[in-house]
Amino acid sequence: MIVAGVMSGTSADGINVAIVQVSASSASRARTPGLHLLAHAEYPYPKPVRRAVLAAMNSSNASVADLARLNFLLAELYADALLATQRRCHLKIELVGCHGQTLYHQGEAARFLGRKLAVTWQTGEGAVVAARVGVPVVSDFRPADMAVGGKGAPLVPFLDFLLYRDTHVGRIVQNIGGIANFTTIPAGASPSQVLAFDTGPGNMVIDAVTQQLFAKPYDRDGRIAGTGKVLDRVVSNVLRGPFFRHRPPKTAGREEFGREFSQEFIRRCGHADKRDIVATATALTASAIADALRRFVLRGTGRYRDFIVSGGGANNPTLMAMLANELRPLGLQIRSSDEFGLPSEAKEAAAFALLAFQTWNRKPSNLPSATGAKRPAILGKISYA
Repeated sequence: MIVAGVMSGTSADGINVAIVQVSASSASRARTPGLHLLAHAEYPYPKPVRRAVLAAMNSSNASVADLARLNFLLAELYADALLATQRRCHLKIELVGCHGQTLYHQGEAARFLGRKLAVTWQTGEGAVVAARVGVPVVSDFRPADMAVGGKGAPLVPFLDFLLYRDTHVGRIVQNIGGIANFTTIPAGASPSQVLAFDTGPGNMVIDAVTQQLFAKPYDRDGRIAGTGKVLDRVVSNVLRGPFFRHRPPKTAGREEFGREFSQEFIRRCGHADKRDIVATATALTASAIADALRRFVLRGTGRYRDFIVSGGGANNPTLMAMLANELRPLGLQIRSSDEFGLPSEAKEAAAFALLAFQTWNRKPSNLPSATGAKRPAILGKISYA
């Protein structure tokens, strides 16, 4: 079956589309995944749309009317991206998995009007995408996991397990998007042995600090950070915060590491050179990943060998050099997801194509060991064309 995955990450920089051929073996827990990437493409958000998305994420007093409009506008943009990719690659999509744009994610239950609730919201109306593209769309994946006690994230570990499980080699699969998260897969692991969680900020704080101090949307190729000096004291102090100490499963988003966190981070850096602050934000991402490994994953040496990196952060040489320096004492070898046949830019979109295929076949696709759910769940809602 030819399935397209479409998503927008927490960095809100645009739309990723991946078109994959999925066979029945991927729908089972078979050892050899039947997933083959056919095409992938990226489409940046128009600047006014990105501003609107970021405003909706960071606002404590958003307009309900504007949120409703954004829900339908993003659906139109997703449909445009899917149709453009389909035309360019001369492929006929049969099913779509649309993650949507996360506006709010609260994985931990908190009291609201007399009830303790964990909640999430991904916007981008699936019914509109289905009508425009002309095929069924599976969307809104996270709530089904949360309904059975999970945190609604991470969901990509289902793909990680199928792609990277090895009988003899333990692997850690690291994604660095707006938020950084990894999946640990011991050699010969079963699904119940997979551990996955968010480690903290990925590109989110780096981007926010670069935007505020240099009026640039991000630190291209890590050039600014590469000329700065890391304020180790600031990194150490931040890593003492409650999120980093909290045991998994755990998930994060702009609620933890968004605008307010970035402003406080800059304040912690005091009167340091602006380049040093960007370098320190970059070091925080690398140090948070290594800190999570040491605290919650590594028990002795030799259990894991490969450290497979994907996501936008993999394109930041300064960040990758910092990460390599952190991982060297842990005996981990950094590899790219590209080496395994799936470009890092396509991985998350491909994951939601796979999850959609599972849902279409009435099969679960959350990993309770990763999300904390009480049981496997069939994810998402189906909109028919």
